[in-house]
Amino acid sequence: MRPSRLWLVVALSFCLAGITLAQSASTSSAQAVSLLQNAYSALVGKSAVSDVTLTGTVERTVGSDDETGSVTYKAVLGSNRLDLSFSSGTLSEIRSTTVTGVSGSWVDSDSVSHPMAYQNVLTDPGWFPTFTIGNILSASNAVLTYVGPETRNGVSVVHISASEQLASPNTPNAALLQHLTQVDIFLDPSSMLPVSFAFSIHPENNALTDIPCEIRYADYQNIAGHLIPLHVQKSVNSTLVLDLQFQNASVNAGITASQIGAQ
Repeated sequence: MRPSRLWLVVALSFCLAGITLAQSASTSSAQAVSLLQNAYSALVGKSAVSDVTLTGTVERTVGSDDETGSVTYKAVLGSNRLDLSFSSGTLSEIRSTTVTGVSGSWVDSDSVSHPMAYQNVLTDPGWFPTFTIGNILSASNAVLTYVGPETRNGVSVVHISASEQLASPNTPNAALLQHLTQVDIFLDPSSMLPVSFAFSIHPENNALTDIPCEIRYADYQNIAGHLIPLHVQKSVNSTLVLDLQFQNASVNAGITASQIGAQ
């Protein structure tokens, strides 16, 4: 039986109230943690990444609409922004994490800002795998599971699953949180570099309907000692919607979260 809408409202209100999540009683797989740490180490090299700026070209396909333009992605720990510029206008997606919680917004071609539904900001957008994996490893209530080797999109990968959990896993709130924060990371078994990152997005008025989403990474290049994928694709319901090809990248240039939000 599907949970009632009233239960969903109560559960989301619990999350929105900013109640601190306790350390999960569940235990992460040591193998999953080790593999994800190896992936993070492969990405960052010998020094940490505090911020990144990527620019390039983008192709956007939505239904019968197919347009090309330019893309700028900027991120610091806890905040990121994706700007897509087309002849029809600019589309933006902004995420931020503060002591009060997570939030997000999207800006349409008429420059009107819209808040993202709460259920759609609980997972990392996946555009920059260094921060995506770093966020998972640093979450105190994250539980990592080793799924194992498999084939995905025609290539061999190692599959790791992650989600956030409350201290009492049998409560309705814990089940909802785990459901909404479920992500899957697929690593190249040789290099340990992320191949893809999968999660679900949801309609704004229904957190219980899952729409599969996947970010794929390719063309890793060494930028100032860090490995960065310059070809990033996003598919929704197994259909390619964004194809990003970055030509320029800068790391640790000193940009701030306030600069990202103010653009």
